[in-house]
Amino acid sequence: MTLDGLNALPAADAEAALLACCGSRRWARELAARRPFAGAAALLAAADEAWWSLGPEDWHEAFRAHPRIGERKAAPAQGARAAGWSAREQSSATSAGDDVAAALAEGNRAYEQRFGHLYIVCATGKTADEMLAILRARLANDPATELRAAAAEQAEITRLRLEKLLVS
Repeated sequence: MTLDGLNALPAADAEAALLACCGSRRWARELAARRPFAGAAALLAAADEAWWSLGPEDWHEAFRAHPRIGERKAAPAQGARAAGWSAREQSSATSAGDDVAAALAEGNRAYEQRFGHLYIVCATGKTADEMLAILRARLANDPATELRAAAAEQAEITRLRLEKLLVS
């Protein structure tokens, strides 16, 4: 899709395309309403602005659209495009050895029990061991700090996926 193509879509179709980049319906609706974008930089800036204007409920909705780190199946909320992106983004985690996979699964459980939402990390370019180390370090955060950290990771994932959307 090109930027011109995104700009020209009917609102509902633009929202659907944007939901592949970030699972928050409010974010997708707000970003679609800001069209047309003059360039990719304007789209990315508007995406960040819209994301940080949201609250925790919207952030949690976006988090729920992801599979757990290391899981091979897509989250139920993901569409085909987002599921494909997730699989590629997490390829190093899903191909990790049994010991690292087990540690990620246990870390995911501990994280969700402590914070009440999925562990979100921008997996692109990270090894399974790196993602596990980040998970373990973030378990020491207080809930408010961790929510902001997870939101920042989601913002990075969204940015990368918007860039993918414009070349797919």
